[in-house]
Amino acid sequence: MDDKTLYPAGNGNNGNLTSSGSPSQYDSGEMAWLMACTAITWIMIPGVGFFYSGVARSKSSLSLLMICLWTCAVVSIQWYLIGFSLCLSTKGNPIIGGLDHLFLANTDQPYPGNPKIPTLLVSIWYGLFAAITPTIILGSVAERTRFLPTIVFIFFWTTFCFDFLTYWTWNQNGWTYVLGALDFGGGTPVHLSTGAAALAFAYMVGNRKDPTEKPPHNMTNVVLGTSFIWFGWLVANAGSGISPNLRAVTVFVTTNISASMGGITWGILDYIRHGRKWSALGFCTGSICGLVAITPASGYVSPTSSLVFGVVGAIICHFCMDFKGFLLRVEVDDSFDVFCVHGIGGVVGNILTGIFAQKSIAGVDGSVIEGGWLDGNWKQVGIQLIDTVAGMAWSFFVTALLLFIINKIPGLHIRADPKDESEGLDQAEMGVNVNEYIEEIKSAIVMTANSTTTRITVGGSDNIGLRKLELHNNGEISKDKMQEVNDETSENAIETTGNL
Repeated sequence: MDDKTLYPAGNGNNGNLTSSGSPSQYDSGEMAWLMACTAITWIMIPGVGFFYSGVARSKSSLSLLMICLWTCAVVSIQWYLIGFSLCLSTKGNPIIGGLDHLFLANTDQPYPGNPKIPTLLVSIWYGLFAAITPTIILGSVAERTRFLPTIVFIFFWTTFCFDFLTYWTWNQNGWTYVLGALDFGGGTPVHLSTGAAALAFAYMVGNRKDPTEKPPHNMTNVVLGTSFIWFGWLVANAGSGISPNLRAVTVFVTTNISASMGGITWGILDYIRHGRKWSALGFCTGSICGLVAITPASGYVSPTSSLVFGVVGAIICHFCMDFKGFLLRVEVDDSFDVFCVHGIGGVVGNILTGIFAQKSIAGVDGSVIEGGWLDGNWKQVGIQLIDTVAGMAWSFFVTALLLFIINKIPGLHIRADPKDESEGLDQAEMGVNVNEYIEEIKSAIVMTANSTTTRITVGGSDNIGLRKLELHNNGEISKDKMQEVNDETSENAIETTGNL
């Protein structure tokens, strides 16, 4: 069994961070490695925000970016208060940890998985995993949930779902760990949990007013977000061994290969099935599917095996998208396909881990596992399936229950008002739009659609640019002309002619 996450009860002096561990016993190089991994992993949080803000309609894109940063802040405090103790204390039962590390108490000793680094550093490392996980769920209910109730949900979901699943997966007393489930980088606590939670959340809040598929409003943000995610994911997986060794190098390689094959596979499928175009969104989505699939296996499989994870993960997740119409009919409007990418991708990764895990790969840093089918351990797929079903069922149930309770509390109803949803959550919740001038222009043009020539000054400038916009009979701006307005963000003013 891989013992990288074993964590014995602390014996320090209730929060004194220097009494038990002498600074001389720590290795500055190993500490620098994990601190760098932690900082780079953080970049995935705005990465998710940029990805979602680019895919969303412009009127609700800023709120998605900001709630990802708020999630990081709220979960960081939750982790300090109770999360770390629930996940990594050994004074617990097979279901959840004890309370001996509340407020990061007793973190003054060397970390047993790597005595060259302090436990306090490991706490912030795992804290970043906790912080990024709930941001993934947000894509399933984009453009229709209120800010404050969502933040409240995230705090309690982290406590009652993520912390429990993390304890099961990585703590020496956790029941799936004892059972022998293999999960190197977080397939169950991160991806299966968010996939199931996305399904429950989307069902509980109902469909958007307009669930029609629309192209991303800003593909630059999507590509930028994917780049941050890919960059951070390489380090998040490689750092999961808590030591800069040969196994970390292998993880780095397997993660990158799977992501690459995922993007290529999805891109080719989109080209074949959707108009002979090389879809930028398709490539970005496919690469993330490859990252999701390889996560639980990244420290157990060879670079050659990682090719399979990228290809199979992308193919299955791609065809899962064909069922989106069915989900809408049963009132599950998963806005950005979180269930297909993270839920189904996580299932694929967990099962393939049971097939391709090898003793020789895990053993490069001294870890011992029984391996998967390649090593003749035929029961491993069954163990992985038990872990998969348990993780998804727990997440779905906890998510639905929390949302039901929160929604009953006065002032914390989850669903945004219909008017706010139509106006856009940026203006309703944030008080500002991501492209403020463009939104000003759109609003002013619609208001003056049936009037004579009107001059609209934007930003208080006397520099006037002229452009004639054709209006439909019902007063709406033609799609082509509105695109011209969107593209000309540098224009300080627009003159419109009504009654065309």
